[in-house]
Amino acid sequence: MPPEDDGHAIQVHLDRLLAARSMTLAELAARVGVTNVNLSVLKNGRAKAIRFTTLTAICRVLECQPGDLLSYEEEGGEESSGNE
Repeated sequence: MPPEDDGHAIQVHLDRLLAARSMTLAELAARVGVTNVNLSVLKNGRAKAIRFTTLTAICRVLECQPGDLLSYEEEGGEESSGNE
């Protein structure tokens, strides 16, 4: 069965940020104050929404900007650079 189209083109780069900081999802969850399951849903691109308070906490812990965590990807797989 093909994956269901969820209607958004936002990509989550949490796995890349965690790897760059040698941090586990469990460690991030504990430091942010959310469950492993909720972060896993976000990491795997299945989240429908994210609270700004959660986004703020993730950015604080990972010392990143929201744009480091999320990006918009056009249909067809090319990442938007904003220079068009």
